[in-house]
Amino acid sequence: MGSRGLGMGSTTAKERGDGIVTLWPVESSVEALEGNKVKVIVQISVEEFEKDLDAAFKRLSKEVRLPGFREGKAPRKVLEARIGSEYARGDAFENSLPRYYSEAVRDHEVDVIAPPDIDITDGRDDGPVTFEAEVEIRPQISISGYNDLTVEIQAPEVTEAEIDEAQERFLKAHGELVDADRPAENGDTLIINIKTVHNGEDVPGLTADDYSYTLGSASIVPELDDELIAAEPGDELDFAADYPDPEEDEPLHFSIKINKVQMVKLPEATEEFMQQNSEFDSIEEFRADHVERMTSTNIERAITNRRTAVAEAVGNLVDDEVVSAPLIDMEVENRIEDMAMRMQQQGMQLEQFIQMTGQTNQQFVEGVRATAGDGAKLDLALRAVAEAEGLNCTDDELTDEVEAASEALGQPADEIRKRYAEAGMLTNIRADISKRKALDYLVEKATVTDPDGNEIDAERFELPETDDDDAGDATDDDSEE
Repeated sequence: MGSRGLGMGSTTAKERGDGIVTLWPVESSVEALEGNKVKVIVQISVEEFEKDLDAAFKRLSKEVRLPGFREGKAPRKVLEARIGSEYARGDAFENSLPRYYSEAVRDHEVDVIAPPDIDITDGRDDGPVTFEAEVEIRPQISISGYNDLTVEIQAPEVTEAEIDEAQERFLKAHGELVDADRPAENGDTLIINIKTVHNGEDVPGLTADDYSYTLGSASIVPELDDELIAAEPGDELDFAADYPDPEEDEPLHFSIKINKVQMVKLPEATEEFMQQNSEFDSIEEFRADHVERMTSTNIERAITNRRTAVAEAVGNLVDDEVVSAPLIDMEVENRIEDMAMRMQQQGMQLEQFIQMTGQTNQQFVEGVRATAGDGAKLDLALRAVAEAEGLNCTDDELTDEVEAASEALGQPADEIRKRYAEAGMLTNIRADISKRKALDYLVEKATVTDPDGNEIDAERFELPETDDDDAGDATDDDSEE
């Protein structure tokens, strides 16, 4: 919540040209309460609320049928005479007070995290209207220890074993299956006769002769790989395995005969082979290229892992007791809205995505809620760091953010900023920028080690320059000269 929101009202009066002073149509103020709550007080003039009453009577005219008048055309005076003003005033309260409350919250930058408890304190029957809204706000906390974080991630270096694996995958893709003169090992292809029975009936697709199965793939049931390991041609196996659906009590029964055990014979990585089957002239060039590409990949992964680890570490500095149920509810809502927006950008509705994952809506929401508490703690921690270190969003940074949205959406920046302001989003955007700056600060300050406890220098998180980078630098140098 913006600090200027507490205990301060909006401008309450203006002077006309003839010197007569009149009240603004709406006045609002905010008072601090105990327990991370505030009271938003809104006063609405008679003239302003009359507009809401007129709108209420127009809505009622479409619901109340009066002889001699078409639907929606009955005048207000006639409606008042027939049904009185009490019902219309209640309708006006229901439809207008949430709007006045939202405007007051936006004007005073109140960082609410829960629905308000609204009480009409004056004007329930007639005259100007005053209401009070008690609401829980995001707690402002301070944390210690964030300048001394130590996190552990995998070092970004590429090992010889990784390059060997890449080379073997490449050669296997061009290898040929040959009969193995040994028992079956993981990765072998087994040609089997398979008969699978469930509830006394053959299982379609899992009952066949000369069925090709890759050992270790676990593509059917885990027990199948356990039984087939070290098998040899001519072996016959009979065993039971749990049905994949845990709600199904009856197991699967397998009868298998091993026809062949085949392995991949790797081709010899000669220069001729490499030139015919790759973009490289030799296996040495292949390995050197993979070192370069895998180094970039590992560094990018390490950068992401470092940021994630630091975020988790600083979030753990926040006590669980600080995270209230409304704060978790808001985190869940924000995550679902963000996911729905990303799904929509990919041309998919969130409901479709949930159905594709085989979940119910309730299961999906509970899955989001499972980690929402950690997200809420991280949010509070980053806000605390931003405040303590003076990393608040500047006007220029907010302008840059709006202009980035303008470029992405292809709409004028002024229109987007106006839309953000009307929707009360500017405060949230400022907070997001501040939190991003706080996390950048923490990442730079944190000590990072590998699983063996060795510190990883910051330079090892720098991506190597590419030929494009060199060309760009050369161009810049030439232009400066």
